[in-house]
Amino acid sequence: MTGFHRPMQVEVRSAEGVMTVESDVPISVGGILDKLGIAHSTVLAVVGDTIIPHTSMISDDVSIELVVVSSGG
Repeated sequence: MTGFHRPMQVEVRSAEGVMTVESDVPISVGGILDKLGIAHSTVLAVVGDTIIPHTSMISDDVSIELVVVSSGG
């Protein structure tokens, strides 16, 4: 079937569970966090074994793990 377009699906795994963000266009990790209502300063984004910047553009289906950044003393 020609002309069929499926949105890109980004699976986001965190301590709260698994969420999916769909997008028809490339989106930054920061944009994904915004859609989920997650403050950028509270998490690191990891793909595979690599920490990726929040400015990284996602243009294909991918699974991202969010690691909470702890601070305090």
